[in-house]
Amino acid sequence: MADILDVLVVDDEFGMRRGAERALKDMTVSLPDINGEVRFNIRTAATGKELEEKLQEKPTDILILDHILPDMAGLDILERLTKSSIDLLVIMITAYASLENAVTATRRGAYDFLAKPFTPEELRGAVRKAARHLILQRQARRLAEEKRQVRFQFISVLAHELKAPIAAIEGYIQMMRERSVGDKLADYDRILDRCILRIEGMRKMIADLLDLTAIESGQRQRTFTLVNLGEIARQALENVKTEAQSRHILINLDIPEQAQMEGDRAEIEIIFNNLISNAVKYNRDGGQVDVSARTSSDEIIIQVRDTGIGLTEEESKRLFSDFCRIKNEKTRHILGSGLGLSTVKKIVNLYHGDITVESQPDVGSTFTVVLRPTGKVVQ
Repeated sequence: MADILDVLVVDDEFGMRRGAERALKDMTVSLPDINGEVRFNIRTAATGKELEEKLQEKPTDILILDHILPDMAGLDILERLTKSSIDLLVIMITAYASLENAVTATRRGAYDFLAKPFTPEELRGAVRKAARHLILQRQARRLAEEKRQVRFQFISVLAHELKAPIAAIEGYIQMMRERSVGDKLADYDRILDRCILRIEGMRKMIADLLDLTAIESGQRQRTFTLVNLGEIARQALENVKTEAQSRHILINLDIPEQAQMEGDRAEIEIIFNNLISNAVKYNRDGGQVDVSARTSSDEIIIQVRDTGIGLTEEESKRLFSDFCRIKNEKTRHILGSGLGLSTVKKIVNLYHGDITVESQPDVGSTFTVVLRPTGKVVQ
């Protein structure tokens, strides 16, 4: 779909207005930078007063303004528009072309300057250049505003997520300070355990945050080697072994011994660590986790299946967003940063892949990751 820019031609000569209208009417401008196209809606005015009326009716994007009008000077109009901070570009046109006039027009805010008589192609060239500049300028402003909004949302959510564990630790310390549980040190073991758990949660959030920002910024140095998928999966299982055993969760691993791929080892570790730790954390006591990986000549398929609490369809849709934590009666006691799966998704994108989840409440979830590395895959 093409962008439509409004062009207002202001000149007291009827022939100039009609000529400009004909030259610009069917013109289009391609913008490869944003994969878009621009078309133009042309309006005309003969005087400064008519210009003001036209602007009140509808804002314009590009103003083609004659240097001298019957009722006011074009430079005065230009200066007034510049001071009002209206979002438009002005192309000054004049039969009295001189370096001094061009400099004065530029100083007062003109984007470009055309000397009469000019050809239709010269006019189209000036409008084409102005349109590109205007579209890219507006896009840059939108991106900057989106970046500010994302930063604000990011800091707000981070502050909210850190507030609860800090308040909990503060409460536990106050309990110990007031000796509210008693005078025996052993009586405070549970409180200390809770403090340590909260601190571990904050440490995990910081680690996830560092992973996420390093990947998003593109500044992390990626090192590609031949990675053994089974070895990484076994290490990820070792990390959750204690919790799995304490809750009698059985973990099955089905990855061929020689399954390898060309990739960044740290990135593949993040994928396995997050998927397997989540499969244990959100599982039921006495449940099961199945981890598998299959390779072909051009892709790797990793699956982690659990018999846990599962997700609704609506929860599944927002699961891979930053700071997304599914909060309900079944998950409210489970700590997490809400960054793990969004980080996994960003890593998967680096490998031209996909991550999906199939889930059913109280039955379990199956996460499937497909990686399409450009390097070597060994079956």
